[in-house]
Amino acid sequence: MSATTWLRSPAAMLAPADIDAGGGLVVCGNTITEIVASGEKPVGEWQHEVDLGNSVVLPGLINTHHHFYQTLTRCVPAAMNKPLFPWLQTLYPIWRSLDAQMLASATELAALELVLSGATTVSDHHYVFPAGLEDAIDIQAEAIGKVGCRALLTRGSMSLGESQGGLPPDSIVQSADVILRDSERVIDAFHDPEPGAMLQVALAPCSPFSVSAELMLDTAALAERKNVLLHTHLAETEDENRFCIEKYGLRPLDYLEQCNWLNERTWLAHGIHFNATEIQRLGDANVGIAHCPSSNMLLGSGICPSVDLIKAGCRFGLAVDGSASNDSSNMIQEARQALLQQRLRYGPEQIRAENVLTWATQGSASLLHREDIGEIRIDMQADLAIFDLQELRFSGVGDPLAALVMCGAHRASSVMVGGKWLVESGTHSRYLEKELIARHSELAKKLQTAVVH
Repeated sequence: MSATTWLRSPAAMLAPADIDAGGGLVVCGNTITEIVASGEKPVGEWQHEVDLGNSVVLPGLINTHHHFYQTLTRCVPAAMNKPLFPWLQTLYPIWRSLDAQMLASATELAALELVLSGATTVSDHHYVFPAGLEDAIDIQAEAIGKVGCRALLTRGSMSLGESQGGLPPDSIVQSADVILRDSERVIDAFHDPEPGAMLQVALAPCSPFSVSAELMLDTAALAERKNVLLHTHLAETEDENRFCIEKYGLRPLDYLEQCNWLNERTWLAHGIHFNATEIQRLGDANVGIAHCPSSNMLLGSGICPSVDLIKAGCRFGLAVDGSASNDSSNMIQEARQALLQQRLRYGPEQIRAENVLTWATQGSASLLHREDIGEIRIDMQADLAIFDLQELRFSGVGDPLAALVMCGAHRASSVMVGGKWLVESGTHSRYLEKELIARHSELAKKLQTAVVH
């Protein structure tokens, strides 16, 4: 029989408003089996007890958009202080030297960084497949297995090189036939559609300026046939809007609809530059939006219209985006960034700590069509992030839950995935961080200097 653990009397917990969870929760096996009311004890027996009187408990945070390989090109001087298109054009020549060892190390490091910040489910959008890296998703699947978190790996793609009017160089794009064959292969190899899944796959052509309309159409058809999700960047910048109008004679959302992507199977990264009519169309189609506040600010892309999208009916989650545009992979910090940025647009009354934490949990789960994670309820997967308040930054707080966002929590003290402790006392059970950093840093230096030779 599985051991039963009572996580007792936390200082605060992000639980549904209709549940009194003051007494904590009980975990047995991989699920939450009981929510304990204030002042009460569990109804059943338990073998282990953990006192959380100085801690805040969250459902495991869920990152919905990232580019793990970009941890190898953080703060590259030539790319800094540029908007999206010039930033990409600076980094493409570096990324074409990416190899298997680099990708494996980057995936481990990015996933570990996310887990230590309280993430229990991570999503990556990998779209760079230079020669020799055709099995990139296989490499990532193996690396994620070492970290031990849940993951949704998206088989990204770029097929529209410079010679065909696209933005990326021809050396890092693939043919549509190669992309579609490998997309089907990785779905068959790695996608688990069942509740409690540790690894799933979605299909993710990169953007309107790097893939053909034909590939978008064929990918949508394949996703429907294999019953997997669709993901892409859209409406991140005004440059993208102008590109779509010049190349396709359409605004990005009209282009998306023409490619059969305007439906609930789709979630979009960024979603900034939509007009009011487009926002309502997105809501009517139940499209999801992955909000990436830090990246949007660093690249000067704009502020996502979060409240308007949610009111229209969009599913709405949170993401850190790639580590070359964010330069960090920290989900609890991203929640704080979302609060600060969105208050500039909507004010403090509408954007509260509970809002952004819900975006990072239940909202993000809805983007990935996961009904078994993202909330603290009975029978949900026991994916939990616990933050110890015994830090200088939290001393004197009146609202412990809000303090995680307002006071800038940085690192989880404990992380549980499927009822198993992955992080305890702020340390991952399987990694020596200094060794991983040393290996990753060496490979990053090798990648960044390869373009010179």
